[in-house]
Amino acid sequence: MSARDEIADAVAKNDVVLFMKGTPQFPQCGFSGQVVQILDYLGVPYQGVNVLASDEMRQGIKEFSNWPTIPQLYVKGEFVGGCDIVREMFQAGELQTHMKEAGVPVKQPA
Repeated sequence: MSARDEIADAVAKNDVVLFMKGTPQFPQCGFSGQVVQILDYLGVPYQGVNVLASDEMRQGIKEFSNWPTIPQLYVKGEFVGGCDIVREMFQAGELQTHMKEAGVPVKQPA
């Protein structure tokens, strides 16, 4: 299975997917760590994918989304954004609303 197939598979099978450096338990960069903190705070169930596992995966996710940076958050198959976008949406209450509208359970209210 190619990296692109693995990415498409993860996005299709999980309501919320975070392509990140490291794992949700051990983020390997500050930006990935910030998105993990936000998702954990919201209590959103999500799948973390460690792009550091292979160069093919790290490059593949950038091509898949046409977005140059990592982390990358997908909700219900839709690319939401990277750390800055996710943080801004969270602070404005838009991320919580977006999750709820997508049918993803959120424990913390907006």
